Amino acid sequence: MLVSSWVDAALFGVLGLLVGSFLNVVIYRLPKMLEAEWAANCADLAGTEAPSLAPFNLALPRSRCQKCQHQIRWFENIPIASYLALRGRCAKCSTSISMRYPLVELVTGLFFAALAGLHGLTPAALAWATLACLLLAQFFIDFDTQLLPDDLNYLILWLGLIAALVGWTTVPISSAVWGAVFGYLSLWSVYQVHHQLTGKQGMGHGDFKLLAGLGAWFGAEYLIALILLSSIVGSIIGGTLLLVGRLANRDIPIPFGPFLAGAGMVAMLAGPGRLESLIPFVFPFSHLVR
Repeated sequence: MLVSSWVDAALFGVLGLLVGSFLNVVIYRLPKMLEAEWAANCADLAGTEAPSLAPFNLALPRSRCQKCQHQIRWFENIPIASYLALRGRCAKCSTSISMRYPLVELVTGLFFAALAGLHGLTPAALAWATLACLLLAQFFIDFDTQLLPDDLNYLILWLGLIAALVGWTTVPISSAVWGAVFGYLSLWSVYQVHHQLTGKQGMGHGDFKLLAGLGAWFGAEYLIALILLSSIVGSIIGGTLLLVGRLANRDIPIPFGPFLAGAGMVAMLAGPGRLESLIPFVFPFSHLVR
């Protein structure tokens, strides 16, 4: 990599750290915002008045310690550095801060740096970085709540189609459109068959929409590869959770969304034009996507 490429990657990586800090807010607050919206809609349908609540969105209120309500000051919110300086504890009550916060910041920064290294400081790098942010948010939101918010799924879908249309990805617009169509229908068909045979819901509709969005970004010819890659990601995540004791109760359902999001994040580092070179190292089925 040339010196200029290293500089581009470093600058974009720093931006990624800052964006990762905001992603932590999205991951925590968006599900709660949706729950409040659903409660208000239910109250409206029931003809009752929804309780009046203080503003709660991605901007308000300012971030606070969940235990002592200490308002986080700007110098306590510097990505990774503040966590290390505070030794992972609240500055006021010393309550432990989840490792997830610096982890999300670090992963986002690394993805931004890697994408700048692949694409330079170009619209393509910004487009793929936006996808990385959306997939990271969906990964953790679904893992925590078994929800894949439509707001984020539709952003993934429409941005993928727009990126293909204006040439920010190497995917022809026809392949992006059919990728979205077949991505949705493939999991929808599996869901319908499973539901008819068992009477149970095997997955949520958000999974259909997420794969449709990935189809728009990577194209129809890579859908099989993405599904196979998601199974590998799922095996790694599931095995890790079993080892650390997070899946002691095996009756607890594991959401599929994080596996799809993880597959998309792995695949974007190869890119649609280079994904075939990744497949032989992971699967013996590369001929299926040609």
